[in-house]
Amino acid sequence: MKKMIVSASTVGAAGVAIGALGLFGAGIASAAPDVVGMTYGDAVSEIEDGGGTAKIAVTVGDRQDAMGDCLVTNATDAPFVRDSEGEFGHADSEVLLTLNCNRGAATATTPGASLGSPAGRDFQAKAEAAAEAAQNEQDELTQAGELPGDTEPEIPTG
Repeated sequence: MKKMIVSASTVGAAGVAIGALGLFGAGIASAAPDVVGMTYGDAVSEIEDGGGTAKIAVTVGDRQDAMGDCLVTNATDAPFVRDSEGEFGHADSEVLLTLNCNRGAATATTPGASLGSPAGRDFQAKAEAAAEAAQNEQDELTQAGELPGDTEPEIPTG
């Protein structure tokens, strides 16, 4: 009959391993809201409506003077610990955003994506669709006898 000999150091090492798994294996069960594709301004509103805080992690592009119009290309939960008045804890409800602040399609005077690139073609198609929708709306108002910006009724004189 074989006897198993277990030393105190083996038991101690097993205890440390189990403790480490318990400490590092547990995660926070939360997910960043789906704000990819929104503008930064809309994404911040969505995150704050859900009780979170938006933090900018990465910004690319040259249009950082108009941050609200930058596009969100990635959103993740903050994976780190913060010091809050001497207590360390997970950075709860912080969402890290990656922003693309490139201008739309390049013109002779404005830098941006080339119309030869997929991003430039996408932007141009969206810009043309928006311009067509605005023109259609203006045409409908004109046909109805309402002119945009015309707020004073015409009063016949005479």
